[in-house]
Amino acid sequence: MPSKSFHRTDRVSAQLRRELGTLVHEAVRELGLPSVSVSDVEVTRDMAHAKVFVTALQPERSQEAIKGLRDAAKEIRYELARAVKLRHVPELHFVYDESLDRGEKIDRLLDQVRPRGEAGDDVAG
Repeated sequence: MPSKSFHRTDRVSAQLRRELGTLVHEAVRELGLPSVSVSDVEVTRDMAHAKVFVTALQPERSQEAIKGLRDAAKEIRYELARAVKLRHVPELHFVYDESLDRGEKIDRLLDQVRPRGEAGDDVAG
């Protein structure tokens, strides 16, 4: 029976993503930052650093949210260390995830180019 192999970094990334989702939500509320959610976490092979991708409900305020999270990174890392069972918790680097914004921009451009009456969600009958 073939088994799917997962690298340890993938398992750690998934665990950190779950825990950071909660911790970032709490930090945002406590610090009065714009609302964000953790979309992905990438851990380096040596597990010394973790890039935490976040998306914002208000993209125009994303820089404010990222700055606040970067300022609070040490406290978030401390709370993360208490929540996960790792010998060494990676240093956190918060990055804004622009993929959703790019997807929405592409959708808007496609809507402008698409001829009237050919919307993708219309039912042919």
